Amino acid sequence: MGLYRQDGTRITKAAFPAAALDDPPVRVTEDVYVSEPYGRGDGQPEGSKRFLLYQAGTIVLRSTVDRLFTAATGSSVTPAKGPDTGGTTVTIRGADLDGISAVTFGGAAGAGLHVRSAAELTVKTPPGAIGAVAVELADDSGAVSKADGFTYEAPASG
Repeated sequence: MGLYRQDGTRITKAAFPAAALDDPPVRVTEDVYVSEPYGRGDGQPEGSKRFLLYQAGTIVLRSTVDRLFTAATGSSVTPAKGPDTGGTTVTIRGADLDGISAVTFGGAAGAGLHVRSAAELTVKTPPGAIGAVAVELADDSGAVSKADGFTYEAPASG
């Protein structure tokens, strides 16, 4: 069997028309499952079903693995204001939030992070300086920042 170009000339192994890619194959070392909700429901991870995505020993391209970790997006922070003393529980809504490992407000770490679903999480604000600060979400795909996502205010005087 020979391989040929469109014009009929033979292609040798050394001259095979292909470009090297920087996309090495990797071997999956343990079974990996994907989770999907049973139905429309509330989108919470509880009550979901799991399917085997890759069996241990499967070989996949690194780019395929990278595509499984979609970068998070934050669309809203509620409430968007709170006292400079911190302690405000905020709800952040967006997409692909289930991989979030930390939330910072103006560089200071939030506390009590609870990822409720891929679309919602809650976290308490740390103390901060009066004014608007960026809210940064950290996940496997890198950090996502929402400029002026939260505003610290002076506590109301009694």
